[in-house]
Formats: sequence, C-alpha cells, structure tokens
Amino acid sequence: MDDLQILPMELKQRLDKGEKVLLVDVREPGEFQICRIEGAKLIPLGALPSHVQSLPEDEEVICYCHHGIRSLDAAVWLRQQGIERAKSLAGGIERWSLEIDPNIPRY
Repeated sequence: MDDLQILPMELKQRLDKGEKVLLVDVREPGEFQICRIEGAKLIPLGALPSHVQSLPEDEEVICYCHHGIRSLDAAVWLRQQGIERAKSLAGGIERWSLEIDPNIPRY
C-alpha cells in the first residue's frame, strides 16, 4: 500500500490534464464551508460507510481532510471495502493551500 497517498502537485497535474478522479472531502460540513477543493464531494468520515456503495470501484477516489490524517484512514478503509484505487491527499487541504492554491483559506 505504498501508493496510498498522492502529492498535491501530482493531483493538480492530473486534474489539469482532465483525468477522471473523484475528490472526496472527508471533513465535517463546517470545515467544508470554510474551504474546499473545487469539484469535491463532501462525505464526512463518519458517514463514509453509508456512502461506500455509491463510490465507483473502477475510478480513482482521492480523499482529503485538513491535514491528511482522516483521509489516510478513509483511503485505507475504502481499499478494504474494494475501492482499490482509493488514495489520500498528502498533507490535506492545508498543504494544497500552501503548495497549489493560496486562495484557499487556511484554518
């Protein structure tokens, strides 16, 4: 599982190329209101089990949270459920804001 994380720059390059990835924000609704990566779907970590059936098994699912801890847990759990291409955004939205999009508020 050494391919469990994706770096912000790699994700940006893939999005810029138009590659099909599903961004899943596993933070809480209040955090999602503060900031988000464009196109992300909000599924809080605690609600993930009730939404797993709606996630594509044949598509890359990139989870993110604030710093990358919850999303790493989410990616590991999703892989155990058969979502083999689940990954976590290394450093979360905090690192995304620092390295990719400084317009995203940090909190």
